[in-house]
Amino acid sequence: MAMNDNPDDADQEEIRAEVERLRLEHRDLEAAIAALIAVGAPDQLQVQRLKKRKLQLKDRITFVEDQLTPDIIA
Repeated sequence: MAMNDNPDDADQEEIRAEVERLRLEHRDLEAAIAALIAVGAPDQLQVQRLKKRKLQLKDRITFVEDQLTPDIIA
């Protein structure tokens, strides 16, 4: 993406595509965590790692979405 404050249309499409990819990965992790827990005695370390990755994805989604919102100086 260009380093200016207002991304052009092509950059915005790339950003939207990345957000969608991140959201899909986030949903997949949520499903994986639920499946591990549903099985019974899940590996707590693995569940923790998946939850940490899920949180990182959420933070990245927020960061990337913020690039789509123009800064408005009041």
